[in-house]
Amino acid sequence: METIYGRQPVRESLLAGRRKFKSLYIASEKQNEELNEIFSLGKKQGLSVSKTTRRDLDQMLNGANHQSVALNASPYPYAEFADVVNGFAKDPFVLVLDHLQDPQNMGSLLRTAEAAGVDCVIIPKDRSAEVTPATVRASAGAAEHMRVVKVTNLVRTMELLKDKGFWFTGLEAVEGAKLYTESDYSGAVGLVIGSEGKGIGRLVRENCDFLVKLPMKGKVTSLNAANAGAIMMYEIVRHRAET
Repeated sequence: METIYGRQPVRESLLAGRRKFKSLYIASEKQNEELNEIFSLGKKQGLSVSKTTRRDLDQMLNGANHQSVALNASPYPYAEFADVVNGFAKDPFVLVLDHLQDPQNMGSLLRTAEAAGVDCVIIPKDRSAEVTPATVRASAGAAEHMRVVKVTNLVRTMELLKDKGFWFTGLEAVEGAKLYTESDYSGAVGLVIGSEGKGIGRLVRENCDFLVKLPMKGKVTSLNAANAGAIMMYEIVRHRAET
């Protein structure tokens, strides 16, 4: 079991209903609309709701910002690759995270991916951030609605998807990369975002059909993975809406 914390993460987890829930803890001396809704959602899930104190939650969560609520639940339910692929609708959009390390960036990207209608997020099993309670918190609970797949080999996974009609664009500011607004994102598309320090790995980059970059007009030379990924995802959404 693990403990999800924060009002929005707990709310979204209960609404998604993808985990097995054990217990819900609420600490509040005053009537609160958000906490009342969470209480009701917990009851609908058949949970025993324990009234507790903020101090007890502070101790339970080692001082994390719990916003007076915590939920004991089974680990994050990763999706199976075959199930996701078989369930794709027309012109699916997948996000590939190549060994991202920061759970905050991971959470932010999952939040944007869910909002942008991404069909699934693919991450490697090793040397990558995972979907932990901290990641769910950073995603404002959006991770609970997102299908995330863990795979052994990103390159092999990309090849399998290419066999099903996908093509891949990597966000990487290297020589030869196109400006991100000058590419075609129609059809079944995969967007690859690299790690914070090393970017996209060589083999994954070589398996991309083309690379794109963001224009950097100021003195800084890059954005973090979450910000850059958000810009790219919504550029793909915009392009597909207009074609």
